[in-house]
Amino acid sequence: MVSSSAAVVRPVKARRLPWTAVPFLAILAGLVLMAIFAPLVSPVDPNAQNLLARLKAPGFSSRGIVYYLGTDELGRDVLSRIIYGARVSLLVAFASVALSGVFGSTLGMIAAFYRGWVETVLMRLVDIVLSVPAILLAIITVAVLGPSLTNVVIVLALTRWPRYARVAYGQTLSIANMPYVRLSRFMGAGWFRLLSRHILPNIAGGLIVVATLEFGLMVLFEAGLSFLGLGVQPPTSSWGAMLSTGRNYVGTAWWIATFPGVALFLLVLAINLIGDHMRDRLDPRSR
Repeated sequence: MVSSSAAVVRPVKARRLPWTAVPFLAILAGLVLMAIFAPLVSPVDPNAQNLLARLKAPGFSSRGIVYYLGTDELGRDVLSRIIYGARVSLLVAFASVALSGVFGSTLGMIAAFYRGWVETVLMRLVDIVLSVPAILLAIITVAVLGPSLTNVVIVLALTRWPRYARVAYGQTLSIANMPYVRLSRFMGAGWFRLLSRHILPNIAGGLIVVATLEFGLMVLFEAGLSFLGLGVQPPTSSWGAMLSTGRNYVGTAWWIATFPGVALFLLVLAINLIGDHMRDRLDPRSR
């Protein structure tokens, strides 16, 4: 008979999204929608030059066009370039996270599933890549391949896959010897079916958390490479390139660098807050 004084054990619930994060969630949603519908919400062509309106302060109006965030050194609308720059940042981050996540997770699961020399080779490769600073490896690789949107995505994916491999490897080790996995293997299930149907669904939560936190980092990496001239090339708009140009006009045209910097700050902060919440929801150890 159970004593009435016994403590009642209740499951721990993941905390809800804090109210302070709601505005940043709205900002993230707004930036995503702005990037998707950039041609519709952009006031003017982001590459349209007007040398008569160069370095004009926010609110300047000319020929019926209002430059809400001012113009740059070539008379281009800063607001329009920020809107199209959001599209570049989100596209690069999403593509690089998807590629690195798929590649790294696959190698991590294979290493933990097969063990032996396969495990040794793959995990030593992970250690080698992790031993080199990611931004340094990205700069060297882009310098060799050449700056372009496609190369930036490939480089970022190649530099960040080891983190997914580590997570997938550790979680697969704890699942590969479970009774239902061993029974499926005994019944003749192939390695692809075992990994995709029995192991991947059970480790997907941790991988989603890593992908969410990596997303903001990819945005910063893309901006850093573009700032150094190794990312997206002109005339394509990029927040990093706008910051690089704006640093030469900080004293006379502060808005060229300030507004892209604020947009970059808000996007990364919003992504990180959502990533922290996803970790609380999907990672039981953080509750």
